[in-house]
Amino acid sequence: MKSIFKTLFLSELCQGLYVTARQFFARPHVVVQYPEEKTPQSPRFRGLHAQRRYANGQERCIACKLCEAVCPALAITIESGVSDDGTRRTTRYDIDLFKCIFCGFCEEACPVDAIVETRIHEYHMENRGENIMTKDKLLAVGDKFEAMIAADKAADARYR
Repeated sequence: MKSIFKTLFLSELCQGLYVTARQFFARPHVVVQYPEEKTPQSPRFRGLHAQRRYANGQERCIACKLCEAVCPALAITIESGVSDDGTRRTTRYDIDLFKCIFCGFCEEACPVDAIVETRIHEYHMENRGENIMTKDKLLAVGDKFEAMIAADKAADARYR
């Protein structure tokens, strides 16, 4: 008898329409006007890669290839050579952002904090080949955002 009543008067349909109408006219709870307002990021967020330099301007990477070895997606390609001062440095350091899974293993494996993942998430590619972050691009990102990277490293050290 109860199921006949529900079928005849469409009570379940009316309940669903009531929920829909109530949500339709309710004020939205969470709305962010994106370009002007930004949502808070987790301190563990991993975004665009960057390579850092020492204070004297010399790049930090010593071409140990630990980041290349630990990368589960095989997104990092490194070629090394001997520099003028006799130290081993990278001649080629490429990261394919389409392959990268942003796991952070490269950052953890680096003994000199040369490669880091920044909090930058607003980047795009318009042309073919722009997904490859070369050594020059990585160093340019690191130079541009060094203050933010150093502050994040200092904050991270406090939590450890």
